[in-house]
Amino acid sequence: MWLIVGLGNPGPEYARSRHNVGFVVLDELARRWNRPMTRRHWESLYAEETRRDKTIALIKPLSFMNESGRPVKAWLEGTSVPPERLVVIHDDLDLAFGRIKVVAKGGHGGHRGVRFIQEAIETVGFPRVRVGIGRPEVGDEVTFVLNPFDEAEVRLLPDLISRAADAAEEIVERGVASAMNRFNVWGRAEARGERVESTAEEVDGCQSTK
Repeated sequence: MWLIVGLGNPGPEYARSRHNVGFVVLDELARRWNRPMTRRHWESLYAEETRRDKTIALIKPLSFMNESGRPVKAWLEGTSVPPERLVVIHDDLDLAFGRIKVVAKGGHGGHRGVRFIQEAIETVGFPRVRVGIGRPEVGDEVTFVLNPFDEAEVRLLPDLISRAADAAEEIVERGVASAMNRFNVWGRAEARGERVESTAEEVDGCQSTK
């Protein structure tokens, strides 16, 4: 079994915020698989799917971002899934808007949702799909992440969400290394949604959490 967790805050007031991009990616996966996320368990909304003989749970914690560790720990303990088969999808200020980066493990980089998951399950050893939202040119970061994407970003958002969903599927179906090789590249072609082959140097450095 695999657990794919998208991070966000519950409630309509947060639904369009940058901080909720993990929820939006889960919605895309649920749409692709025709599995509405309507079931509730362990303080979460969830849906289950079987793909290539693998059972996958899509999970939206209903705790607020800073309490994400509690429901994630409950899922791991309740299903006996090892952290290596937990995939967490979240927004990332340290990546430019439009960039996707897959990591096999690593520090939280200041993301409080990731931090509290790592503290709750006592390991950093789980894959993550980091979805770049960039940093604000002016103003504070808290306001920035809780605000909606701007008009220019909204036009590019469907491609970003689609690629993040692709990355989660790649991790489950072909492994983290394959996903890093495919998605940890960046350039003008990728910003337009085109496939870009990674160089050996980029692949060697893809486990960086920066």
